[in-house]
Amino acid sequence: MTSKSYFSDEEFSGIDFTVQEPVKADYENCRFLNCKFPKADLSEFGFIECEFEGCDLSMAKLYGVTIRDCRFLECKLIGLQFDSCNDFSFSAEFKSSNLNLSSFFGVKLNHGKFKDCTLQEVDFTQTQLKESLFENCDLARATFSATLLQKADLSTSYNYSIDPELNQIRGAKFSLQGLPGLLDKYGIVVE
Repeated sequence: MTSKSYFSDEEFSGIDFTVQEPVKADYENCRFLNCKFPKADLSEFGFIECEFEGCDLSMAKLYGVTIRDCRFLECKLIGLQFDSCNDFSFSAEFKSSNLNLSSFFGVKLNHGKFKDCTLQEVDFTQTQLKESLFENCDLARATFSATLLQKADLSTSYNYSIDPELNQIRGAKFSLQGLPGLLDKYGIVVE
């Protein structure tokens, strides 16, 4: 059995991992700047306290990946299956990133942060998002079903449709403009 490599406090800049296969390793406190990972197989990789800036990880395979205390800034994260990641201490912050068509099905992401993100058609079914922040996010056609949103803040986000009867929203913050997204199923017109 081969041991996995380990990288710490390193910066990887402008690498196209569609040409150069990424090294299967645990990466701790590393920075990835303008790297391309689309459709890369990152299965069993570990990313602890890493920062991804301007990277494209669209459609990457995340089976068993550890994502702990990572930040994604201005990244393209389309179609990612975060639900296939290692669920032990999964934690991430997303800023100015595109996560369209991704899945967080059943993921524990309490205290998660999404700022200025596009989250269209993202699956949040059975996701734990207690005390999470959705700041200025587009949640068009995102799925919320049996989702834990207690004390979550969606007051500046928009285009969501959340059924209060199917989700736990006690203490969650919504704006007056977002009220129609909580009443969609009733066919009520709010003016």
